Amino acid sequence: MIDIAWSSFTPWSALIGGVLVGLAAASFLLLNGRIAGISGILGGLLSPSSGDINWRIAFLAGIIGAPVIWMLVAELPPIEIEAGYPALIIAGLLVGIGTRYGSGCTSGHGVCGLSRLSPRSFVATVSFMFAGFVTVYIIRHVLGV
Repeated sequence: MIDIAWSSFTPWSALIGGVLVGLAAASFLLLNGRIAGISGILGGLLSPSSGDINWRIAFLAGIIGAPVIWMLVAELPPIEIEAGYPALIIAGLLVGIGTRYGSGCTSGHGVCGLSRLSPRSFVATVSFMFAGFVTVYIIRHVLGV
C-alpha cells in the first residue's frame, strides 16, 4: 500500500521549477551552443580547454549560489536523508560510474537530450528510470529496508 503525503504534494511549485529548468537549459543551448549537463560541465573543468574555464565556473557558481541567495528571502525546505554515509558514498560512486558509461548525467540526457530528440538520450533516460525502479523495488520490497 502506498501512503501519499498530500501535504507535500506541490504541483504548482514543481511545474514552475520544471519550466524554469527547461527555459534555463534551452537558453544555455541557444546562447552558448552547449548542453547544460552537469557532469559534462564539471568534467570539463578537470581537463579544460583554453577559454573554457570561466563559463563552467560561472555555471557551477550559479548552482551553488542560487540556494544561498534564496536563503536571503525565504527558508530552504528541510533536507531529510534516510541513509547513512556508507550508502551515500556507494550511491555517489555508482552514479559517477553510470555517468561515465552513459556519456552523461540525468540532466544532460533527460532534460537536454530528450528536448533535442536524441535517440541516445532516450535510451539513457529509459535506462536510468528502469534502474531506479528496480533498485527501489529491491531495496524496499525484497530487502525490506
